[in-house]
Amino acid sequence: MAETIVDDTTWDEFHLLVNMPSPALRDWLRAEQAGEATEGLPDEDGTLGHQVLGILGKRRADVTPDDVEAMEAVVELVRGLRGEDPLEPDAGPDDGWRHALMDVGHDPLRPVEAGRAP
Repeated sequence: MAETIVDDTTWDEFHLLVNMPSPALRDWLRAEQAGEATEGLPDEDGTLGHQVLGILGKRRADVTPDDVEAMEAVVELVRGLRGEDPLEPDAGPDDGWRHALMDVGHDPLRPVEAGRAP
């Protein structure tokens, strides 16, 4: 059995805060890229959101050190933008704020699913 390199807190918080299903995140990232001069492939672009997509498709035992760094960055970003209670739906100050969160898989308007609350 493979040894995991991500601690329970990081794994759990990442999966709690990333509340967009993979298909929704993939569609969002495609839509965001559509206005750019060159459109990268959704699973091959180097953005944090694309790293999140890759992580969501992995088992915990398959997470790499780079994945752990990305998970920690997402948690820090979401906590920084959402404050103390990132689980309550919030429209936020403007579309740019919401879009920045959605770029990493957190939709601040999406309620936390039953059983996912800490």
